[in-house]
Amino acid sequence: MSKELSTREENYSEWYNELVVKADLAEHSAVKGCMVIKPYGYAIWEKMQQALDKMFKDTGHVNAYFPLFIPKSFFSKEASHVEGFAKECAVVTHYRLKTAPDGSIVVDETAKLDEELIVRPTSETIIWNTYRGWIQSYRDLPLLINQWANVVRWEMRTRLFLRTTEFLWQEGHTAHATAEEAISETEQMLNVYGEFAEKFMAVPVIKGIKTANERFAGAIETYCIEALMQDGKALQAGTSHFLGQNFAKAFDVKFATKEGKQDYVWATSWGVSTRLMGALVMSHSDDKGLVLPPKLAPFQVVIVPIYKGEEQLAQINEVVGKMKKAMEAKGISVKYDNRDNQRPGWKFAEYELKGVPVRIAIGARDLENGTVEVARRDTMEKETLQQADIENKIEHLLEQIQNNLYQKALAMREMKTYTADTYEEFKRILEETPGFVMAHWDGSSETEQKIKEETKATIRCIPLNNKQESGVCIHSGKPSTQKVVFARAY
Repeated sequence: MSKELSTREENYSEWYNELVVKADLAEHSAVKGCMVIKPYGYAIWEKMQQALDKMFKDTGHVNAYFPLFIPKSFFSKEASHVEGFAKECAVVTHYRLKTAPDGSIVVDETAKLDEELIVRPTSETIIWNTYRGWIQSYRDLPLLINQWANVVRWEMRTRLFLRTTEFLWQEGHTAHATAEEAISETEQMLNVYGEFAEKFMAVPVIKGIKTANERFAGAIETYCIEALMQDGKALQAGTSHFLGQNFAKAFDVKFATKEGKQDYVWATSWGVSTRLMGALVMSHSDDKGLVLPPKLAPFQVVIVPIYKGEEQLAQINEVVGKMKKAMEAKGISVKYDNRDNQRPGWKFAEYELKGVPVRIAIGARDLENGTVEVARRDTMEKETLQQADIENKIEHLLEQIQNNLYQKALAMREMKTYTADTYEEFKRILEETPGFVMAHWDGSSETEQKIKEETKATIRCIPLNNKQESGVCIHSGKPSTQKVVFARAY
């Protein structure tokens, strides 16, 4: 296959679409709007899952699984929730097919469900209906549960990983005795997401609170982490919601307090999805292909032999076997590609495209000199290293690459973060040098909506611990107490 990609400067959107396919992350499926995640892409998602799952369990959560189908009546119990998702729901109406006289397969009209089922767009309703039977007393609290699942939100315009009709995610749903405990949980999980994004994905994020217009349907408060992509567009990388008692009241989830009184529990929900795969691609990759942070790469090191004849290959195999074993003892994942059906140059291009953090080449001269050639994917730099103690050198190099990718992404974000004092300046930045725009806002949903309609920019978040400063709203001219983060977004 051709390795040539569109460049980011020519067409960022086309570059992204081509890269996801050519790097073997995913492809479009026969089902419109849905994707097939290929083994290499799924291996990255598994790395994400493993890291997050450990972080969830380290904070006291356990995994469970709830049904894919939700009775339609459940959605009508929480008005703002159903309003928020009504236009995205897939509905199951029948449960059987039959063969028509002409031999085609048709829906059996006699097999209509008594009540339609919604394919879950999110699981609050089915989970809170279940929790009613699990929670009776304060002794049952807190209930800290997560599920790894797929969801369906019917999308008209899709893009691999960023917006698909079906996607994979995790969703945490917790119940607490007090509002303070639930808010603490919401903030804790926001910090978990922030730590994952920065330490594993090497993506800097802004932590903040969503405005009422952007809040999750049914939530009292939505916390989020916002990342900036190389093209200056924002991407919401994770959300954590304080749901108050809304769902507990809708599904009658009460508990006996220590004082013997009946009260509704306090709830949270929080989630990240395969959208993070899109964030990973767009944060670090270049015109040559993927650039993966070592902590999430399916394999961190690839070793390619350069040889003539079976005897030379046998000698290299022996040396590489020892090197590979030493690196794996350090927890480094290594692939040795000694296939004889592709030339070394083809392999170099392939692993460059796939973003493998470190490539090691070893040939006849290296055997004589006790050396290897080491190439970094992030900087494209090459150096010759001694084979002795190679495992410690590579371990240190991988740490350098992980940190360099974060620092590079942070520098890019800082370069593309602007302040706008007037609406004209605000619009000019969005058109000419897009990025995060810090600007005063009067706090009204009406002004926020007008700015969105006129510029396609949304308030990404009100940063936590935001600096309070008097000013005037860029749009309305009314008094403002703080600047907020605007951007156009995915």
